[in-house]
Amino acid sequence: MKLSRFPRAGSVVAVGALALTLAACGSDPEADTGSGGSTDSGETSSLSGELSGGGASSQEAAMEAWRAGFQTANPDATVNYDPVGSGGGRTGFGDGSYAFAGSDAALEDDEMAAAEAQCGEGGVIEFPGYVSPVAVAFNLPGIDTLNMKPDVIAGIFTGEITAWDDEAIAADNPDADLPSTDITVVHRSDESGTTENFQEYLAAAAPDAWTYDVSGVWPVKGFESAQGTSGVVSAVEAGEGSITYADASQVGQLGTVAVGVGDEFVPYSAEAAAEVVAQSPRTEGTADSVYSIDLKRDLPGTYPIVLVSYSLACGTYADESTAELVKGFMTYLVSEEGQQAAADTAGSAPLSADIREAVLPSIEAISAG
Repeated sequence: MKLSRFPRAGSVVAVGALALTLAACGSDPEADTGSGGSTDSGETSSLSGELSGGGASSQEAAMEAWRAGFQTANPDATVNYDPVGSGGGRTGFGDGSYAFAGSDAALEDDEMAAAEAQCGEGGVIEFPGYVSPVAVAFNLPGIDTLNMKPDVIAGIFTGEITAWDDEAIAADNPDADLPSTDITVVHRSDESGTTENFQEYLAAAAPDAWTYDVSGVWPVKGFESAQGTSGVVSAVEAGEGSITYADASQVGQLGTVAVGVGDEFVPYSAEAAAEVVAQSPRTEGTADSVYSIDLKRDLPGTYPIVLVSYSLACGTYADESTAELVKGFMTYLVSEEGQQAAADTAGSAPLSADIREAVLPSIEAISAG
């Protein structure tokens, strides 16, 4: 067992509700989400100790909701989450720095191998914990929404379309007063699952316009960049004519794109994103404890730029207290109550009952090795 670098938690009374104190978030720990610190079964428990995780910055708002719901019920338990980005989360989980992680992309083969080496015989648990639309967000005063076909979005993000009044944009927005302002593309500077999801969409929906290999690193040179979800959103808010891609929960008052799917334009929504996940198959050939999804991005009536952010944990940990804390946290995260808390705060799409039932057995089996 190789988990000696995971933080040691204090004694655990029982598994269930978990208080979350996020190092990266500064909200009021007494915030009331109505959860009362109870699980779906109505039971309450008190966990103690400290647990550290990190990863996808897209999950910040959801993490804050999970923290607020359980702080009162478990005042002696602390969960720290560092929103370093998906790449940092996967690396930290694989090298033992984090006991759990969030990633906006499923583990690649080499990353899975590193994680399995850390987790030992209990293996890796990977499941979708947070589902959200990725908004294409822009700053054009007086314009709240624009229609864009996939090849237009790809043309902007490759630098082929450089002005807001370009004919390709104007053709699907006859009523918009488009300025001649130059388009400033802002992308993530860190390795990011949001970047990978966005590129996967471009490669699938506009393969002739987007010819780059898909990865978590932005491939096009010469654009502006910023760290994390909050960084790219702040950069666009500060620059008229700017555009980016970001988790929809954090785009605030920026204008957003209704994406062309077939003959219609679909604005982002949690419901439209959830439908993509519901109609997409589970990846074949994975372990029972690994639940990843092969997203279908051309389904009529759905919003195709969807982010599935995975939660990562081990099946076994070096000590019982860490195992109990991780089990309690993950159990709440996938519960109806936890998913609804995230939806209310972050606008995410709650997991379906089918996915919840599929992943719970692996979470409930978490133990000390």
